[in-house]
Order: sequence, then structure tokens, then C-alpha cells
Amino acid sequence: MNLAGPQTLDALLPREMAVKAEEIGAGKARSDASTTFVLAVLAGAFIALGAVFATTTLADSSSLPYGVARLLAGVTFSLGLILVVVAGAELFTGNNLISIAWASGRVTMRGVLRNWAIVYAGNLVGAVATAGLVYYGRQYTFGHGEVGSTALTIASAKTSLGFGQAIVLGALCNALVCLAVWLCYGARTTADKILAIVPPIAAFVACGFEHSVANMYFISYGLFVKHDTAFVSTLAKPPDLSGLTWSAFLRDNLLPVTIGNIVGGALMVGIVYWFVYLRPAARR
Repeated sequence: MNLAGPQTLDALLPREMAVKAEEIGAGKARSDASTTFVLAVLAGAFIALGAVFATTTLADSSSLPYGVARLLAGVTFSLGLILVVVAGAELFTGNNLISIAWASGRVTMRGVLRNWAIVYAGNLVGAVATAGLVYYGRQYTFGHGEVGSTALTIASAKTSLGFGQAIVLGALCNALVCLAVWLCYGARTTADKILAIVPPIAAFVACGFEHSVANMYFISYGLFVKHDTAFVSTLAKPPDLSGLTWSAFLRDNLLPVTIGNIVGGALMVGIVYWFVYLRPAARR
């Protein structure tokens, strides 16, 4: 006997999605620190696995048109957010949508910042730890060293961005990431969620936008590979690695990209949808 009433597979409407986002954000802010941190470590590892997949896909892709190669990398990178959403984990960029619950008065600013800090730290641990495992597995030597060469090229390019440029690319990136998460709020099935995730994530990767948690893997992995000077010396055309340093990673990429991610996710998506559907005047 079905006591829950008639069931439907129809997607939630945007106004219902906004209410759901508000409830989820309030719940995330109340979650205990240890659970949140462990789930954040998992999310960092999941995004890193998507990055491993994308890097391997891009290896030795010079025969493909630029856009096609980037599209393939974006589709494969989507694995990361699929794992986060479907398997369950806490991702800093997606959690920028807690701004919806904050704007509704369901969460204090202290609660928002607490969640973001714990999740950000956990994502960093998970992403860098995964980079270390992949490095010690010497996966970068696969494809006659093409995987490692691609990893170095990606990391070097990311640390060479201008500060303002990195902020803008970070904002554009997380607008798409949070839109992917937003679409998942309307989904009824796992298949719906996967189909909702792939296009926005593939778009941000193909367009070269910047994701802070992905960069925790991409750049730290490049730094690990750079440490293998014997491998680097075997590359026919190694990228310029002079700017690929830990300080450049933190100062020139991670900081501005994180700022941009917050602008893109919390403001450009979260606050906008709060204003449209959940502000007092819109609730009447």
C-alpha cells in the first residue's frame, strides 16, 4: 500500500528547486565538522579522479582540433561532479549555494564560513593526496610520457594566469558548476542527475575556466611530476616550468580562483535565484 501518494518522475520546477536548495544549504551548515570534513576529503578525491581522466584524455591529442580535444576532456572530467552528487560528498564550489539559505536567514554568515572552511580544507587534502597516489603510481609515464607532459603543460599554464584573469575565469567556472548542481535539485533519478551534470561541466573545461578544487589536483600533480627531473629530461619539448612553484600555485592561482568561484557560485547563481524565487516579495 502506497501511503506517500502518487509518485512522479517529472522534474521539480525552478521555484521548488529554490526551496530545496534552501533546505539543503541549511542542512549542510548544521552538519557536524567531522562528517563534513570526511565527505569533503572524498569530494577532493572524486574531483581529482575526474582530473586524472581528463589529463589522460588530453595526452597526445595534438592531432585533434583544439575544441574537440577540450570537449573530450570536459566530458571525461564530468566524472568528478557525478561522483560528488551521486555517491555523496561535500564540494566547496557546490557548497557556495549555501548562500541561498543565508539570504533567507536560515544560516548565519558564521555558519556559511564554517562550512566553507571545513570543506575547502577537506577538498585540499583529498585532491593533493590523490595527486600523490597517482604520482607514486607513475601514471604520468604512461603513453610514452605523454600523460606527464600534458600534466606539466596544464599546471604551468594555470600558474601563469594573471590575478584578475584568474578571478574572472573562476567566476565563470563556478557559475556553470553551481548551475549543474542547481539542475540536479530538480532531478528525480540518478540518470537525470548525470545528464544534468555533463553539459555544464564539459562546457567549463572546454572553455578553459578555472575550478579551485580541480586545480588543487592539477597543479600539485604537476609539481610532483616536475620533481622527477629524470623524467622531465626525457621530454622532447618540455613546457616552461620556471613559474610552476608551490608559492605560485597558492598565490597566483588558488587564491584568485577561489575568490572567483565564490563570486560565480554564491552571487551569480545562489543570490540571483534567491532573489527571483525566495525573497519576501517573491514568496507571496
